[in-house]
Amino acid sequence: MTWKEIIHYCNHGNEPAPRRVEKSAEEWAKELDPETFRITRLKGTERAFSGEHCSSYEEGKYACSCCDEPLFDSSIKFDSKSGWPSFTVPLKPEVIKYEKDNSFGMVRVEVMCNVCDAHLGHVFPDGPAPSGLRYCINSLSLKMISKA
Repeated sequence: MTWKEIIHYCNHGNEPAPRRVEKSAEEWAKELDPETFRITRLKGTERAFSGEHCSSYEEGKYACSCCDEPLFDSSIKFDSKSGWPSFTVPLKPEVIKYEKDNSFGMVRVEVMCNVCDAHLGHVFPDGPAPSGLRYCINSLSLKMISKA
């Protein structure tokens, strides 16, 4: 995955999702705790350095906290010093959805789960090699699903 490909997805549409999970806001609100609902369904943001996955580096895979779709592997997680868990690439290109985000007077690229449209965070072109990408993800958008 490259920054150029991400911009292409923003402008021309994303990869087809591997599957779809669609629920009403009321259904999500019943299933998720209020803060996870705020982050994932209302496009909220956690306070920097507050999430449980921010400073945890145990081996395993991270999945969407709403639909359990595997999204990231701990082997590509790094300390970006941003206050949020950061990854260099998703497990598979088709699990992440990219959209332009012009909120708060900024121009960014929002990343969402492509299976259930949960807000995950944002991606930036200032990460380490080899991808040069930094997927900056809210801890509450993720759950550890497997150990190594």
